[in-house]
Amino acid sequence: MRFIYVILLLTIAILSCNNPGSLAPEVPGDRHVLAPLAAGTKAKYIHIQTGKTTPAELLAFARGLAGTPYKYGSADPEQGFDCSGFVTCVFNHFGIRVPRPSVDFTFVNQLIDIKKAKPGDLILFTGSDSSAHIVGHIGIIVSNHGSDLKFIHATSQQDLGVTETALTHYYQVRYIETIRVFPQND
Repeated sequence: MRFIYVILLLTIAILSCNNPGSLAPEVPGDRHVLAPLAAGTKAKYIHIQTGKTTPAELLAFARGLAGTPYKYGSADPEQGFDCSGFVTCVFNHFGIRVPRPSVDFTFVNQLIDIKKAKPGDLILFTGSDSSAHIVGHIGIIVSNHGSDLKFIHATSQQDLGVTETALTHYYQVRYIETIRVFPQND
């Protein structure tokens, strides 16, 4: 019976990650509304509608994907994820619409100081070329205890795939900004 339950959960995760129809409709009056966003959109600001989903629920689902392999350009848990594909899959599972490319998260207007980051906030980095100062990597913060910030992301480093990582020097020099998406974290 447990096997059938696991298969059912995996099927739901796959469908929710890959089905654009699973995206949440906009709710009038909700302060977090995502405007339609095409890749490379130069919109000044966008808002992400989280509905009743909590950061804890989101992180529980994200952690359940730990170990999924890295695959460039993919948001499919059966194939693997790139960094933004992982974030897209996790948020879409809850019907939360988010931009697909990591660079488009720079248009989300809830910037916060990294010292105030809470679980469920997003963290943006450059790609592997830290001198480019263009977002090329994204993760979801899982904890922030003083100087001990950790985030979950899909990384191609050492073939880790989806893993939790501390904010090491490697990521500190690539850090761009932190974004708040859950109003519960305000």
